[in-house]
Amino acid sequence: MRGSFRTASAADTRAAGCRLAALLEAGDVVTLAGDLGAGKTAFVQGVAAGLGVPGPVVSPTFNILVVHPGRVTLQHFDLYRLEHPDQLEDVDFFGTLEAGGASLIEWGDRFPEALPADRLALDITILAPEDRRFDVEGLGDRGSSLALAWLDAVPGAEAVS
Repeated sequence: MRGSFRTASAADTRAAGCRLAALLEAGDVVTLAGDLGAGKTAFVQGVAAGLGVPGPVVSPTFNILVVHPGRVTLQHFDLYRLEHPDQLEDVDFFGTLEAGGASLIEWGDRFPEALPADRLALDITILAPEDRRFDVEGLGDRGSSLALAWLDAVPGAEAVS
């Protein structure tokens, strides 16, 4: 299941994240790819707001992982600083994925071999200073159903099988 949509501001990007949050369940994995400044963290902030996470949510670039309590626990990874797949063990990546929260993984595309087969993959492209295109791919049964439901909830989104 694939689809795409555009956002015209950081607020729109956060709103798209908030819509996804309404659908997330424990065990879901969402990967976010895109250049620096594409809006990955703004998107995660929207998800966090939709999950009822209290307090600020910032990129965990230096921490690699920050866990936030909410309706579903948000496990927010930023893998930008990691250089080798074996470093994933050092941050308990695999154990965290199995811990029962919803995992959002910035820069997950750096280690595709380590990602679960069933996931929602997002690629964010900068079109203009505020405009973004989200390319969405649902992988596996849960990833595909999540992609379909989310694309149905985002205004202007287009889904293709």
